[in-house]
Amino acid sequence: MHPVGPFGIDALALAVPEQYLDLTTLAAARGVAPGKYLDGLGVQRMSIAAPHEDPVSLGAAAARRLFETSGADPSQVGLLVVGSETGVDHSKPIAIWIHKLLGLSQQCRVYETKHACFGGTAGVQTALEWLASGAARGRSALVICSDIARYELASPGEPTQGAGAVAILLTQDPRLLALEPGVSGSYAREVDDFWRPLYRKDALVDGHLSVQCYLDALAGAYQAWKQVCRETGQVAPLVRRCYHVPYGKMAKKAHRHARTLDGLTEEQADASYAAEVAPSLRLPAQVGNVYTGSLWLSLASLLDAQAGALEGQRIGLFSYGSGCAAEYFAGTVAQGAGAYAQGLQLSLPLEKRKALSFSDYEAIRRGDAEADRRPAGEPVPGKGPRFLGVRDDRRVYQG
Repeated sequence: MHPVGPFGIDALALAVPEQYLDLTTLAAARGVAPGKYLDGLGVQRMSIAAPHEDPVSLGAAAARRLFETSGADPSQVGLLVVGSETGVDHSKPIAIWIHKLLGLSQQCRVYETKHACFGGTAGVQTALEWLASGAARGRSALVICSDIARYELASPGEPTQGAGAVAILLTQDPRLLALEPGVSGSYAREVDDFWRPLYRKDALVDGHLSVQCYLDALAGAYQAWKQVCRETGQVAPLVRRCYHVPYGKMAKKAHRHARTLDGLTEEQADASYAAEVAPSLRLPAQVGNVYTGSLWLSLASLLDAQAGALEGQRIGLFSYGSGCAAEYFAGTVAQGAGAYAQGLQLSLPLEKRKALSFSDYEAIRRGDAEADRRPAGEPVPGKGPRFLGVRDDRRVYQG
């Protein structure tokens, strides 16, 4: 007998690197008007990972914070999925290192998912269906999206970098957002809009093609979702919309495209943007692109700002992964989510960062190529998991 819902997101938590680069600093160094980045991209700061910060340490830090702030029991996690496109090993998944760092049960199912920025959402949908099927047997699912977005120095993609992790706990009777198992629209098509070959640490992107692929995928997934909603009687309107946000202005393009598909003019679509989308972009503007965590960072931003006002109302969610795959779905904000979200202090990790000088930023980036093969050294000061380096071809972690 299948359990009775609702099922969805019970808790969220973020982890970001200890340092960031202000986009005004980058603009001055590259001889670019600051408005090109701040207004043209909708990004103010981008998180920069130090050598001891990798997808494992960031993901584990986000999950630890989730358990600390939500009061959820780690021993009840029966499924751990990590979505990432910043792999650290061809075979061994990021998830199993995180499993150890969190001290999760040995009876927990553990694996990693990859489809560019869609990988985390693939994990969320799988976890949701696992809960709804009854296979969870009362246990919870932990999905972690952890990535480091890197592009070549002085390249067009440089101002769209970022790093961070979002931990998402899914349960029956969630305290944040009830999702809708089976009610989603999908889209997939093989394209070369963005990729990272095995021999490169920096990503490659065809910017114009990637924007068009994103919009094509949004149209396909959104229209498919609306058809499923009609078939299943899910007719409640969307009062807010969260998008995959490689940079803030992409969300504005996406919203205009989706709303014109609803029959609005471009002017009407743009007029709805401030209320429906802008609250979800505050945190992404301070972190930059976090790939698989991008949609979920914008959801965290929305709930941090407006969870109380949105209780009982439905919000739309769109996830896109280059290559490409996309999904559109929705959820209803839980009663009591406002006070609960305040206690989660979702934005607090961003307030503890330090600004990098341009020279220090370039030094970190120039050392990225060797960061994964440096010999394991002494413990790194500070709280939380740390990547110490490699010993006998094995990655070594502190904490």
